[in-house]
Amino acid sequence: MSSLMERMQKVGTIKHASVLSESPFFNKKDNIPTEIPIINMALSGKVDGGLSSGLTFLAGESKNFKTLLGLMLVKAYMKKYPEAVCLYYDSEFGTTPSYVSANGIDPTRVLHLPVEHLEQLKFDISKRLEAIERGDKYILFIDSVGNLASKKEVDDALNQNQAADMTRAKMMKSLWRIVTPSLTSKDIPCIAINHTYQTMEMFSKAIMSGGTGGMYSANQVFIITKAQEKDGKDLSGYKFTINIEKSRYVREKSKFPFMVKFAGGIDKWSGLFDIALEGNFITKVTAQKYAKMDPDTGEVEEEDFKRKDTDNKDFWLPIIKSEQFTKYLESRYQLGQESLLNPEDEDDYEAPTE
Repeated sequence: MSSLMERMQKVGTIKHASVLSESPFFNKKDNIPTEIPIINMALSGKVDGGLSSGLTFLAGESKNFKTLLGLMLVKAYMKKYPEAVCLYYDSEFGTTPSYVSANGIDPTRVLHLPVEHLEQLKFDISKRLEAIERGDKYILFIDSVGNLASKKEVDDALNQNQAADMTRAKMMKSLWRIVTPSLTSKDIPCIAINHTYQTMEMFSKAIMSGGTGGMYSANQVFIITKAQEKDGKDLSGYKFTINIEKSRYVREKSKFPFMVKFAGGIDKWSGLFDIALEGNFITKVTAQKYAKMDPDTGEVEEEDFKRKDTDNKDFWLPIIKSEQFTKYLESRYQLGQESLLNPEDEDDYEAPTE
């Protein structure tokens, strides 16, 4: 370490100052994989990746699997850390202890925190984050910020004041400004459920509600959409798609579909087929038949199977654990770490000297 670096490291008031190459905020960042490969890809661009610290928004219309997906992420965190506690900020009161238990989470490890307005959430979450030390295992789950009024809106209703509330977006932005640095510095993940609305453009699109504060602060914003899945004429479940609206890890506008069926729940291997087909790990032989390629040699390993025959670990594990599939995901979905300037152009220009 140079003398200049050493001198600056000893002065100042910032507690966790360190050499960038040795910083715990980057080199010791937690990563929580779920049981569903396609969810891990959406979170990190890797099959074995997952949830990291910071703010993650799950946004969408009602009944779009947001809360269940959030609980899946909470379950993954608490499974990895048996001592972990979930701070559950609840404004909708639709998630009961039995519902939490049914999703694999011990309700005795969940601190239920009912909130009535944004100011109450802001003050309480700030105080609790202040009490957390880096290394403590907590995960925050907010269900939902989209349904929370501001205190002014509540007071106006009590006073029969019909004036429009212009404070909510400002309060929301203040909340995330305060919370985000603590989440990152203390390595705490926060899952926030939010709503969306459609823009008024000619070609409307879904936008996360609550103003720009959440979008600025979040590590990732997932907008979840759904479509019906039918078996013949009968509805058998829904196909949900995670649309990457913002991410610090995965390319924006990427899409990760997964299937949830009435009989059997979430399909663990759903979403992988189209990715493998695009990457030539599976090739189409006829309209209904496919061939599986060996990830290492590129030669046909198995052929004349149908799409429905691939819903098992014996088919998928050799593919998703291969080095070639990992490299494909990295090139296809992960954000690059390249220089902003092409290395070949770095020496093409010299600033004029006096």
